[in-house]
Amino acid sequence: MEQGCRIRLGILLGGKSGEHEVSLSSAASVIEALDPSEFEITAIGITRDGRLAAPQELLSMVPAHLHERIRLRGALEGAASRMRLVSDTAVEPGSADHPGPDIVFPLLHGPFGEDGTIQGLLEIAGLPYIGCGVLSSAVGMDKAVMKRLFQQAGLPVVPFRVVACRDLEGQMGNLKKTVAEEFGYPVFSKPANLGSSVGVCKIHSEEEFSDAVRYAASFDRKILIEKGIDAREIECAILGNDAAHASVVGEIIPAREFYDYHAKYTDPASRLEIPARIAAGLSATIRSFAVRAFQTIEGSGLARVDFFLERANNKVYVNEINTMPGFTPISMYSKLWAASGVSFVDLVRRLIELGMERHAERARQRIFGND
Repeated sequence: MEQGCRIRLGILLGGKSGEHEVSLSSAASVIEALDPSEFEITAIGITRDGRLAAPQELLSMVPAHLHERIRLRGALEGAASRMRLVSDTAVEPGSADHPGPDIVFPLLHGPFGEDGTIQGLLEIAGLPYIGCGVLSSAVGMDKAVMKRLFQQAGLPVVPFRVVACRDLEGQMGNLKKTVAEEFGYPVFSKPANLGSSVGVCKIHSEEEFSDAVRYAASFDRKILIEKGIDAREIECAILGNDAAHASVVGEIIPAREFYDYHAKYTDPASRLEIPARIAAGLSATIRSFAVRAFQTIEGSGLARVDFFLERANNKVYVNEINTMPGFTPISMYSKLWAASGVSFVDLVRRLIELGMERHAERARQRIFGND
């Protein structure tokens, strides 16, 4: 990118996961915040059924007042990419006047976007992109694998069990008994591969158990059942590649019994406290754990690490890592960095730098079989 030129930023939005609407909201927030004199934004949409959106479909995915700020494209390609993916509607290829983006911001949440699949596609196409790579994205999406890696790295996690959904009906009775003996109630059931608390249930008693785990199982091929603890919900943002930095620590004050999908995105009574009202030493521990969690999954670019802080004894548990946190107006990631002295626009600029840095690093590596 030449000095003084606008940054050509491609924003991938939508997707076929249950977090489609969250992605659209994140993308709209980013588009609205960026200065058109500094950023030339190309919107590339993925429909609910997994197709690349045609330009006309994209208009319904971006708020009308932002249409003049974006270029519409029914193709996924870069300025110097090796591949080109197109929608099922014919579009004109890129030209010297309108080349593809310099870098792609895959603002997709959940499966088929945050799980390494789109990252692998971008790498095959030779496109620089913002955020974690294939491995860290896949591990960050699969809570079962993630938590096992955290345990191996010596990070504290809440006791949990992983259940394959194909075995669920045959072992429902034994599972209910084992969970009651090992964890007691309440417990949480959640899909292993989903985000934004989609499919998550708090189970208060044996009577609620079967319906709740079946509901979680309707979203994935395996589920987690976790011991419920009386805890505060704490979050920390990460920025960087190999030398990652942690933001100040914030606390979620949910409007509901726990921070479910509606508390996150539709209930205005949910609020954030930044910085969290905790002791400095405890905050330092959480920030250290956040960096270690990021390094454990070999993250790059950005992530948000979520924690439980047990009320009775201030014990810290790593809950999960989110490799493409939301960028909606109420999302914690950008708010944590704003409180740490990094503005939204500076944050995007830094993410672009980190994405280009990681792309250049991959380009220098030898491809197997080539001399």
